[in-house]
Amino acid sequence: MALPAEFALIARHFRPLAGEGALDLSDDAALLDPPPGRQLVLAADAMVAGVHFLPDDPPETIGRKLLRVNLSDLAAMGAAPLGYLMTCAFAKATPDAWIAGFVAGLAEDQREFAIGVLGGDTVATPGPATFSLTILGTVAPGQALRRRGARPGDEIWVSGTIGDGALGLLALTGRLPPDAFLAERYRLPRPRLALGQALAGVARAAMDVSDGLVQDLGHLARAAGCAAELCADAVPLSPSARAALATDPALRERILGGGDDYELLFAAAPEDAPRVLAASAAAQTPVTRIGRFLDGEGVTVLDGTGQPLALGSAGWSHFG
Repeated sequence: MALPAEFALIARHFRPLAGEGALDLSDDAALLDPPPGRQLVLAADAMVAGVHFLPDDPPETIGRKLLRVNLSDLAAMGAAPLGYLMTCAFAKATPDAWIAGFVAGLAEDQREFAIGVLGGDTVATPGPATFSLTILGTVAPGQALRRRGARPGDEIWVSGTIGDGALGLLALTGRLPPDAFLAERYRLPRPRLALGQALAGVARAAMDVSDGLVQDLGHLARAAGCAAELCADAVPLSPSARAALATDPALRERILGGGDDYELLFAAAPEDAPRVLAASAAAQTPVTRIGRFLDGEGVTVLDGTGQPLALGSAGWSHFG
């Protein structure tokens, strides 16, 4: 007896992605034994065509970005990946070759990050393509990094470079000159898993930067019940972002608030700076000190002379 179309699609494309515990994607759910002595960490993110990726983005990069933004949530908790569940709502009449490319991208990153799919669902939708992924990870009990925990006097650190994703979107949509580096940073974020795990017991609070540096710093400050002071000139920029900013200084607001960075933003005590740098070296991921937490509330962004900068937008919101 021939398989129904949906099950044939799953067998053709998604069964090769199945990880341990997925039961070959032939049952209603997966069976999973967490590693002994580890605590589960779960997170979920969705991506919608025209909102989180461009409709003409290569399908390989869409699958990889979907997995990577979820891996970034694990990185922010200091967790190691275990597996994931995924729901795919493909636009009607999506070519089989497009789905094959989407799956090929997932397979490439599954190999890189040593993770497999555990199950999910596939449907067709009359609206834009929509994908949702729930990721599972593990961490030693009591060692998960949390958003709350920063204290007045703590230093603010960030990994990598900021603004590349937001500028990459501008380059891909013709609002900046084409730039292959910025385009890749928008399409393929880099989850800082090794750094997140190395910061366990060092960082007092952490999260990943997805909605904009200033806005996400505000989340850390509110969770801690304190204020934050950010030095704009200390924010690390890639050569591409620095060149764009030199051409158009108004891009500073986009860099500080555009989002799609997926870098780690974290707090650490001043005396722990050597341990932060040691974690950075161990993870082979650069980090930069960009400010401090203070008594009070809110986020203040300072220019190179120490004067407050007025920003029209602090970051991205789906509902703002």
